[in-house]
Amino acid sequence: MLLGFDIGGTNLKAGLVDLTGKIVRTDSIPTPDSIIDFRKLSDTLLSRVAAGAQLLGAGIGCPGVINPVDTKVENLPGKMSYLEGFTLSDLVPRWLPEGVSVCADNDARAALAGELMFGSARGKKNVLMLTLGSGVGGAIAVNGALIRGHRGVAGHLGHMTVDPLGAYCLCGNRGCLETVFSARAFEIEAFAAIQRGCDCAMRRLHGDEPHLITCADVFACASEGDPVARAIIERGTRYLGGAIAGLLHLLDSEIVILGGQIAQAGATLFDPIRRDVERRTRRLLGRTVPILATVAGPHAGILGAASLALHAARNQRTRA
Repeated sequence: MLLGFDIGGTNLKAGLVDLTGKIVRTDSIPTPDSIIDFRKLSDTLLSRVAAGAQLLGAGIGCPGVINPVDTKVENLPGKMSYLEGFTLSDLVPRWLPEGVSVCADNDARAALAGELMFGSARGKKNVLMLTLGSGVGGAIAVNGALIRGHRGVAGHLGHMTVDPLGAYCLCGNRGCLETVFSARAFEIEAFAAIQRGCDCAMRRLHGDEPHLITCADVFACASEGDPVARAIIERGTRYLGGAIAGLLHLLDSEIVILGGQIAQAGATLFDPIRRDVERRTRRLLGRTVPILATVAGPHAGILGAASLALHAARNQRTRA
């Protein structure tokens, strides 16, 4: 069995995965606000998931710039900056059996590794993936290899500039993709609409407590036809569609995979994105590029982390 640990801005997720990629057990908790709580709660979470299992390896996917050699978190701005400087393999439980390796990488890169090994990208060599959640992550495979770049920063697609004069981003840039398309971006737009007194389903839902509006609420209201919610989603998807089109012109990927919590919106997201990307790219690319959801859905990060562990275990066996 493989242990996959997906560290996200909203939740910590863990799962037990067999060697065929089947997820046999999962659990999750809200992401803690401090390193002390992270240590304590992640230990409890992983112990619960791995109870009684014979582990071949453990893998971790984490936002930010992760050194895969020593699993150190080198850069992680925002809510989870408390992990910067820590070695992730030292943060997992000491109860792991002796000899079980612990590996880690950027969460989106791990998710793409899982899709290449077990999922929608199996058999493909040139793949673009975006993970759409509280922020936007990304990963790229070219000729079968995951692209890391000079310092391991490659794939931070959420920090592409899509509006040079746009809102400031936590990364220090302004007008990044995730400032206009992310759960946070949608929630900010919805909060503003409610505060302005717009007559909309979102105001009727959370008018007294607008800070409680969630990305899921916005998509639910949009799918029910609320014009204000639909306008918020349409604006964001135009930015996302333009970004994906630009990346396809650069990379000529075989497929695009969308994962993360927003991808669970289904047709409300995928239908307009597919139309917009095809309109923007058909003439130059001469084909329709499939835009697919992750096979594991909300558990794609777990599957990806487990695939890192399996890859490391196989390499270890080969060296032996």
